Amino acid sequence: MNSLSSRLVSLLGSLIFLFFSATGLADAQTPSPALLVLEKSDNTLAVVDPASLKVVGRAPAGPDPHEVEASPDGKFAYISNYGGSDSSLHTISVVDLDTQKALPPIDLGALHSPHGLAFAGGKLYFTAETNKVVGRYDPATQAVDWLIGTGQDRTHMVAVSPDLDRVFTSNVSSGTISIIEPTASPTPGPPPGGAPNSAPPPGPPQGGQRKTWRVTNVPAGRGSEGFDVAPGGKEIWAANAQDGTITIIDVSAKKPSLTFPISVRGNRLKFTPDGQRVLVSGAPSSSPGANLVILDAATHKEIRSFDFGGGSAGILVVPDGSRAYIAVSARDEVVAVDLKKVEVAGKLATGKGPDGLAWAQRK
Repeated sequence: MNSLSSRLVSLLGSLIFLFFSATGLADAQTPSPALLVLEKSDNTLAVVDPASLKVVGRAPAGPDPHEVEASPDGKFAYISNYGGSDSSLHTISVVDLDTQKALPPIDLGALHSPHGLAFAGGKLYFTAETNKVVGRYDPATQAVDWLIGTGQDRTHMVAVSPDLDRVFTSNVSSGTISIIEPTASPTPGPPPGGAPNSAPPPGPPQGGQRKTWRVTNVPAGRGSEGFDVAPGGKEIWAANAQDGTITIIDVSAKKPSLTFPISVRGNRLKFTPDGQRVLVSGAPSSSPGANLVILDAATHKEIRSFDFGGGSAGILVVPDGSRAYIAVSARDEVVAVDLKKVEVAGKLATGKGPDGLAWAQRK
């Protein structure tokens, strides 16, 4: 083999090595499942390998990112650009999780301060706090196809029942939880004294039924923010950050059934998938004090509390219920908690101010 042929073979070998190295790197950058962590103060989304608890990539998250939700197929991340006291923000950022690149954001137009996010029925539900509304975005048509007002202050977090028949949202400053349900109402007939030969009004046939929505605002407590619907849908548990309490709401009766104190001023609350335990994160009620408590859902008693050394925010319980991840915003880290042993399983150093968390599983 002459020297030119040798160089060609060597070059080809190098190219093959680089190709497979790049392919392996791409796979490592987008694990499945992936833990998504919003680094709020850095305006970035961190992609984390949950097996190694290492950040394997980052992408721009838009201005003031607060909550993140993965698409059902695990291909995209949607991020609310909140703004807090700056109510001029009106976008939901989008990240392609394969390339870890930002896509054009969703422009919500006149809907400002988006915050809570939840996917249901292939569509993205969101809150727009300034407008006191819950909306729904259809990724297929790239349009907002549903919108309803709560009439409450700081409409903040959102959840949707599995059968899509109820939407729930917390209203922080009003201290309420809104239960939004579809209902039917009679279509109005012609006005009294109308001309008998006048043309019918536009819209559905007169005398029929039209679909509308009923909003019931149920009192919770001061600063009700983080909440979750119990598996089975019979109860809502709302964390009242300003009171240091939890309010349990009977969904069928649409009334609070119990309020009790906890050792955390909770701003996030999540059930485990089996409905047996409840995790609440937030600021300690005293110093020193806990910033995460795990409660027995049946007895309402505290199983264990954790002091992570600062205020905590986002909670993610993995689908099989074996582990939870807690964003400890004050310490720039995410803590993994083993829910079988009820102990810390690991820690991950993040960028500044981790907050919203999501689980991206490729399907």
